[in-house]
Amino acid sequence: MMIPLAEVSAALGAGIVMIAAALGIGGVCAVGLQCMARQPEIQPKLQTAMIIGAAFIEGAALFALVICLMKG
Repeated sequence: MMIPLAEVSAALGAGIVMIAAALGIGGVCAVGLQCMARQPEIQPKLQTAMIIGAAFIEGAALFALVICLMKG
């Protein structure tokens, strides 16, 4: 039984997209927490910026995931 190449490449692309999104959100949170540890007084502004940045990363990842799965 052969697996179509399009389905394999779509699954591989979806996996890569999710790994990249996880690394991006992890990077945003790590840097944000380091900044909050150094300057606790900027926590509200920084937390808002972190949430917006994570939402943009997640939105781009969802868009790329849909494109990958539509091609499969």
